Amino acid sequence: MRHIFAALTFFTRLPFWRLGSVDVRYYKEVVPYWPYAGWLTGGIMCLVLWLASHLLPPFAAILAALLSRVLVTGALHEDGLADFCDGMGGGSDRTRTLAIMKDSHTGSYGIISLIFYFMLASSLLLAFPTGVACCVIFAGDAWSKLCSSQIINFLPYARTENEAKNRLVYNRMTRGQLAAAIIGGALPLLYMPVALLGATLFPAATVACLILLMHRRINGYTGDCCGAAFLISELTFYLGAVILYRL
Repeated sequence: MRHIFAALTFFTRLPFWRLGSVDVRYYKEVVPYWPYAGWLTGGIMCLVLWLASHLLPPFAAILAALLSRVLVTGALHEDGLADFCDGMGGGSDRTRTLAIMKDSHTGSYGIISLIFYFMLASSLLLAFPTGVACCVIFAGDAWSKLCSSQIINFLPYARTENEAKNRLVYNRMTRGQLAAAIIGGALPLLYMPVALLGATLFPAATVACLILLMHRRINGYTGDCCGAAFLISELTFYLGAVILYRL
């Protein structure tokens, strides 16, 4: 339970820290429990979407749902996506790429990536009735975090611990932690319509491609890479679900 508590504290801005402190060693092992934080953020998004759909037009309701996670996480993943795209787009070599990703300023690649993410996510979710959209959001959040969490099992950390933004380097998963991650990412799929379960293949393939890209460009990963991988793989989950829904 301390691992899940650490995940909720680390991956959200909700005041879980007021309930008690967590030893730093739990934060080094927080990634396997990232999908469980997805239960909370995905659940909040579903609740906001369901409530907003009774008051607002569909597009506005979906934007409200997406914004709710931004507020709950403090734009943690969006910041990662922007930094990742700035680095990969503007960096000419490993050193320059990592330097750009660490820079707190957001460049044109980062801004464009965020605009693209919110526009594409909104347009894809508009393809579903509200009830189905809620199922896709809830399942997609946890499953995409499971897929993205595998980055730490295939790549080394690209910087030293002292160079990390939060002075933290994640430990690779043990077998037990991998099993916990799979359970956390897979259980929400029970809420998905059976015909849409094939969408789970899209984030898995996306993360595999991103791992190859990170290995080639920076020979490792950073925290920004994890956040970016999550949002990109989540988009492909929505994309796969839309394709299957239309078929």
